Order: sequence, then C-alpha cells, then structure tokens
Amino acid sequence: MKNKNLHESGRYLYAITDVTEHPVCGDIGINGAAVYTVSQGPVAAVVSDITEKRIRPERKNLVAHHTVVKRMMEEATVLPVAFGAIADSPKAVREILKENRDVFVDQLDRVHGKVEMGLRVVWDVPNIFEYFVNHHPELAVLRDEVMGNQRGPSQADKLELGRLFDRLLAQDRERHTEVVVEVLTPHCADIKRNQPREEREVMHLACLVGRGAQKGFEDGVFAAANLFDSHFAFDFNGPWAPHHFVHVALEV
Repeated sequence: MKNKNLHESGRYLYAITDVTEHPVCGDIGINGAAVYTVSQGPVAAVVSDITEKRIRPERKNLVAHHTVVKRMMEEATVLPVAFGAIADSPKAVREILKENRDVFVDQLDRVHGKVEMGLRVVWDVPNIFEYFVNHHPELAVLRDEVMGNQRGPSQADKLELGRLFDRLLAQDRERHTEVVVEVLTPHCADIKRNQPREEREVMHLACLVGRGAQKGFEDGVFAAANLFDSHFAFDFNGPWAPHHFVHVALEV
C-alpha cells in the first residue's frame, strides 16, 4: 500500500479570520502539523495539513485545536470552527471561503476587536433545596405539610413540592440574572444567557467584550458580586474566541 503524500492530504480547519497574509504559526496543529492560512478575497481559513479523513475528539487533538484558535485570536479576529472540520484540498478550502464570504465578513465585522468573557454564578450552599426552604415561606409550608403527613408523602405530593421548587428556582435565577446583566451591560457589546448546567447554577453568561474593556468588565463583575451575599459565588474566565457570538456552519 502506498503512503499518502503531501499532495493527497486534506486541510484541517481551525478558524476563519480576516488576516489574509499571516505567517506560519508554528508546528502547533493537530499531530504537530504546521499551521498557516489559505486566503480567498477578504477572508482566510486557518488550517494545517492532515492525512486522516476524520479526527477523533481525543484530548490531545482537542487541546491542539483550541491552542491554535487561542494563538490566532491574540493577533487577529477569528471565527472559531467546530472541532473536526476537514476539507479535501486547498481548492476546497477556497470554495468554502468563496461560498460563505458575505456571512464570514458580517460575523468578523461584528466581533472585530472583541473577545468572549464567561461568568458563572452558583449558589454556594450545601443543600440548595434547604436554602430555598429557608428563603421562601411558601415552600417551607408545603414541605412541612407534605412531610408531616402521617401516612407519608404521596407521589402527587412530591410532584407538587418539586414543581413549586422548580418554579421558585427559575424565578430566582431570572431575578438575579437581571441584576447582574444590568451591571455588566455598559461593559459589554453583547451578553448571551446560557442554560444553567446544574441545579446550583444561578447563571452562565457569555459576554462579548472589547479587547480594551476587559478591566472594566472585571470591575463590573466585582460590582455585581457586591450586590449579593456570601451564599453566591462569582467566577469569571477568559478571554476566549467569541464562540457564543458566531456561527460557522461548514459543509466539508
């Protein structure tokens, strides 16, 4: 069997950028491959050569993918491409850029000079249900009624208690999120509210922030945190590429 040579390799895509003449970024790509750009008009794709037709989402590959995106975003505006996109050839990459040119240009303009910052707020309590019982009298009353039943709580009683807890949880999340968003809005070009990933999570925000406004954003987070008591923990992170504010759907 003949080994595939360079001409038979595909191009792994990491990101789309408006820097069309960028030097090779070094051998930091998947499988240690050199990273460079393939340009078409006002946009370019950040790529590396790859012989595989598909790439497994193993830790080393994911790390390489995100390392390239992070390195590029330090010097340019980027639209991160979802992990695993492989084009057959440089020509195929240029076709992708040509077909999606207007969409890419619009999105690059939208996030130009900006980065994504994340903010996660959680209830820092040992038992979230007991915390809500202590802060919502109606939940405490229903809990006592359900648990005080001498025959034991019925399935219907448990469901009613659970529905009330879920409703109060959603209401408190919304109310707390509105407070934080109001404080952060002056420091952000856009804010996206993501679905909480666990019961204790109050909010999970993605914030689009100007590169020169990161200090103001951090100050805003501290100002918002001061409006809450010790039962809330604030954690912000970034800067990242603007994953939550762009959509790069490629057919490769």
